[in-house]
Amino acid sequence: MLAKLQTFSLLGIEALPVEVEVDVSPGALPKTVLVGLPEAAVRESTHRVERAIVNSGFMRPQDRIVINLAPAELPKQAASFDLPISLGILIGSGQLTSDRLEEYAVVGELSLEGGVRPLRGALSIAIAAAQQAGLKGLLVPQENAAEAAVVEQIDVIPISSLAEAAGFLSGALEREPTAPGVEELFTAYSSYEIDYADVRGQAMAKRAVILAAAGNHNLLMLGPPGSGKTMLAKRLPTILPGLKIEESIETTRIYSTMGLLEPKQPLMARRPFRAPHHTVSDAGLVGGGNPPSPGEISLAHNGVLFLDELPEFNRRTLEVLRQPLEDGSVTIARAMHNATFPANFMLVAALNPCPCGYRNDPRRDCHCSVPQIERYMAKISGPLLDRIDIHIEVPAVPFKDLSAGAPGENSASMREQAIHARKIQAERFQETSTRFNAQMTSREARAFCPLDATCLELMRASVHDLGLSARAHDKILRVARTIADLESSPAIQAAHISEAVNYRMLDRQLWS
Repeated sequence: MLAKLQTFSLLGIEALPVEVEVDVSPGALPKTVLVGLPEAAVRESTHRVERAIVNSGFMRPQDRIVINLAPAELPKQAASFDLPISLGILIGSGQLTSDRLEEYAVVGELSLEGGVRPLRGALSIAIAAAQQAGLKGLLVPQENAAEAAVVEQIDVIPISSLAEAAGFLSGALEREPTAPGVEELFTAYSSYEIDYADVRGQAMAKRAVILAAAGNHNLLMLGPPGSGKTMLAKRLPTILPGLKIEESIETTRIYSTMGLLEPKQPLMARRPFRAPHHTVSDAGLVGGGNPPSPGEISLAHNGVLFLDELPEFNRRTLEVLRQPLEDGSVTIARAMHNATFPANFMLVAALNPCPCGYRNDPRRDCHCSVPQIERYMAKISGPLLDRIDIHIEVPAVPFKDLSAGAPGENSASMREQAIHARKIQAERFQETSTRFNAQMTSREARAFCPLDATCLELMRASVHDLGLSARAHDKILRVARTIADLESSPAIQAAHISEAVNYRMLDRQLWS
């Protein structure tokens, strides 16, 4: 007898539909044949399936079993085919009858005792199932039910064992679909334990952080060790607006595919903060492998990517950031498959002014020679610096600020300022695909950032004296527009241009 079930296979962060065909026919000797381009984990499933069937109280057919995973050209990698293959064998051998096979897809890995284990990518599978014509529901492991139930367009049936799945498909057992509960998840997991009130002093650095959050600008901080650069960066997500449900789903499906979701937290409710070590490889940063998988820049999607000790990174690794910073996505090309991953992140970088870290520090002597400093800074290219909107100096904190009893400005007040500016931007770009000032095209920058004669002369002098590129010129306009938005000013003033130019001076002081 032939049985057909519907399931899904992950390729990158996308879930693609797969049809499991199981044919059980009489044979001289029991034999199981698995075809359809299965990888090692799928090929080994025949042994798990046999013992799971027996240990669940069913009979293993003493016949020839042929299992086909279609389409044949799609690589099948995960162990999530165990459950549909087992159910197909039961139906093909006549031990199970069901009229629900066309309405429900099935995914899940089996243990030898017949239990269903959790899998990766449940959210991507639920999204794909909702887009599949004719599907009413999806059978998923109990641990993944809350994650998959975020997709409200499809019924998510939690399953804990092979026997339970067989009972549901046969109609002998009814299970209620898992309720979405998105609002409860956001309420439970959207708060932060850290706050900018913990950062003493650094008023100018906090001003730059507010600008970065308000306009989604990339930020570079330079200062001696212990000045608070890492503290400032780690608290940046606390002043960004909360994740929208669409953004949360985009980010969650990446973490789900990589198996990085926190236990009992099926949905990302806080903006991600990723801080890879400086020894990270090209593939680890932007993604790679065969088939391709996301890297750190995709894990930071809709959040913050923090690169501490920027000159310690391999220069080639830093250069691969240039295209994702412009496009908001990254495409990994392989001979058999191309994968595009979202990478719309805010880049925050921190570095010391020299190898020892104490150049220009009045309290410590720097023993680095000029060639040492030049080699140290040469790892950061001009094109990469051009893509970072705001450069600030974070000096050592004076003792009077450290010993002050009053806390610094807190995240709540800083977030209010950033959200105020973002509301102005939402009205400005409501008829375009642009969302923030940092994403304005050159044409939009000319349209939304008109300058009077005084501002034009100040801009001309700054570009000429600092030798800034055309890209840096546009970055100044975008930052000035954000400064004006923070002050609710409809027009860019000379003071806004002057402040924005000051945020571009650091690269010329150190790398010219």
